[in-house]
Amino acid sequence: MNRDLEKAKSFYAKLMATASRSNDPRLEQAFRMVAREAFLPRGPWKIMVDNSYVETPDADPVYLYQNALVALDAEKGINNGEPYLHAAWIGAVAPQPGELVCHIGAGTGYYTAILSLLVQPSGRVDAFEIEAELARQAGHNLKSYENVRVTLGDATKLPLPEYDLVYVNAGVTSPPVAWLRALRRDGRMIFPWRPSDAIGLTLLVRRFPNGFSARPLMGAWFIPCSGASSTESCSKTPDRREAHMVASLWPTSEREPDETAVAIYGDLWFSSAPLPV
Repeated sequence: MNRDLEKAKSFYAKLMATASRSNDPRLEQAFRMVAREAFLPRGPWKIMVDNSYVETPDADPVYLYQNALVALDAEKGINNGEPYLHAAWIGAVAPQPGELVCHIGAGTGYYTAILSLLVQPSGRVDAFEIEAELARQAGHNLKSYENVRVTLGDATKLPLPEYDLVYVNAGVTSPPVAWLRALRRDGRMIFPWRPSDAIGLTLLVRRFPNGFSARPLMGAWFIPCSGASSTESCSKTPDRREAHMVASLWPTSEREPDETAVAIYGDLWFSSAPLPV
């Protein structure tokens, strides 16, 4: 046993539990149990610092147990995401045992694995990845996780069943209405909202009987989501202040945009007004 590695993993897990702002002890356990190196290319690894990569001195996985972006495909700028951010997201959406999760932009499966542990014993995670090589790696890496299914494909076009949680790891200008429709009652969707090049904001959406609430969280910058990052259908774009005012989402088929609209797309608009009581 590598005692230095075990100490690093244990401390890393405590950091993630703190970053999650959650009292659920399972989060610390999940971050401790899932070996990050098992979901990355062989070391040495490229760690991103201020938009540049720095290579680790060797292939000792102890370097991975810090709040660092690690390259999956450096040429394409695809990374294994920032652990603090994902810990905060997971704390905010609070996956529960038995829930069904859709993970869009799963990469090589590291955060898919953590989500899968949190919905055990009877829950399931459907992981979607559009990059063929990443999907292949995810399928291999997640082979031992019996409650995970990996699909190569564009989740903006594929039919989705109902889910308790939709967890999106690619920058979205406007989420497909089909993703909202896939949410069960009290279902949650978290995604990085990119209404403009200057804005990268986490939105937490929840489905209620009378509509979809939205709550801005922290900043979030991801590579664009294929099929959901075009601004062609946008007739109103928010500035940074307006983006932070979003309180609800409305399909235009259910309700036409009104004076509370801060962003309007072809079939969906974002409102500064909370859901009616």
